[in-house]
Amino acid sequence: MDGTGVHEVPGGTLEEDARRTDSPSGHGLRVLRHVTVDTYNEELRDEEGFVGDRASGRAFSAILDDWRERVAATLDEDPFGDTPTGRIPKSTLDELLTGSDTVAAGLVHTAIEEFAHELATVVRRFLRLDGWRGTQRIVIGGGLSSSQIGQLAMGRAQILLAGEGTPLELLPIRSDPDEAGLIGAAELAPASVLAGHDAILAADIGGTNLRVGIVQIGKGRASKGAVWKMEHWCHRNDHPTRDQAVRRLAEMTTRLVDRSGTANLDLAPFMGIGCPGLIDDLGAILNGGQNLPGNWQEDGFNLVAALSDSLPRIGTGKPLLVIHNDAVVQGLSEVAGMADVERWGVLTIGTGLGNARFTNRREE
Repeated sequence: MDGTGVHEVPGGTLEEDARRTDSPSGHGLRVLRHVTVDTYNEELRDEEGFVGDRASGRAFSAILDDWRERVAATLDEDPFGDTPTGRIPKSTLDELLTGSDTVAAGLVHTAIEEFAHELATVVRRFLRLDGWRGTQRIVIGGGLSSSQIGQLAMGRAQILLAGEGTPLELLPIRSDPDEAGLIGAAELAPASVLAGHDAILAADIGGTNLRVGIVQIGKGRASKGAVWKMEHWCHRNDHPTRDQAVRRLAEMTTRLVDRSGTANLDLAPFMGIGCPGLIDDLGAILNGGQNLPGNWQEDGFNLVAALSDSLPRIGTGKPLLVIHNDAVVQGLSEVAGMADVERWGVLTIGTGLGNARFTNRREE
């Protein structure tokens, strides 16, 4: 950025592109092409800490772990033996729900019921916020949303809320949870950048995983696209520094650009990136990035600056990078299916609980 406060990007500025396309483009923006982001990254607290942590993936594991200990202490039996709760696949828990082991099935159902009450409590707290008032539908993203245990918890939470007179839909995100955070990135791109191209680059940076993909752009709204190729890295297992993670991100991106060239796929000169936290207009993470490897909130660190020099050229220059909150980007993957409501939100159940609320913009 120069002394005038203009964001410099390859081939012009974000502001110049916005004037050409009548579509604002920048980092962490509230007004996008098809929706207004009313609020995101709300960090609600109570006496026990962050309210959202009560409905995170770790919270479900803690609930199941607690009930395992109670059952083992009373019945001298643990259906999972010595396997740590964190290492039990969600697919295994799904199978147990309808299996012949009634103790195991009952244990999982009990954990789901308790988690559903926690999820309903968290939703109630969000609905009290000014930015969440009038929400008609909430989609649930993250890995738990694709499992039977997660979907049962959503359904039970919706019943609890309905019983209190809250007319709200809770639905699992329609895209594969591993891909939604990539697909939604296309909604961050100005229309002029997408025009005439087949696909975009996208990255989803989370507290456990990092994914980079190529998203083929669907006709009409970009969120109808699909992931063509994706690279996945579970960085939590490798304990990288922040700089090592950024280098790995650049390497994964470069490999995908090479593959797109071999396949004659016409990439747009754009990369949308979702990551936890509150993002300022320069692409810096102001808060909420505590689960990322290293200190991504350090004064002076900017992902755009750190990454752009390491990325390959696309066409005549480096790609335009646009960063937004990861829950916002996951939610943007749902834009095409939200025409029947006006105000809707997303909660992403992962390492923490991501959140965003949207209002549809009227087509002009």
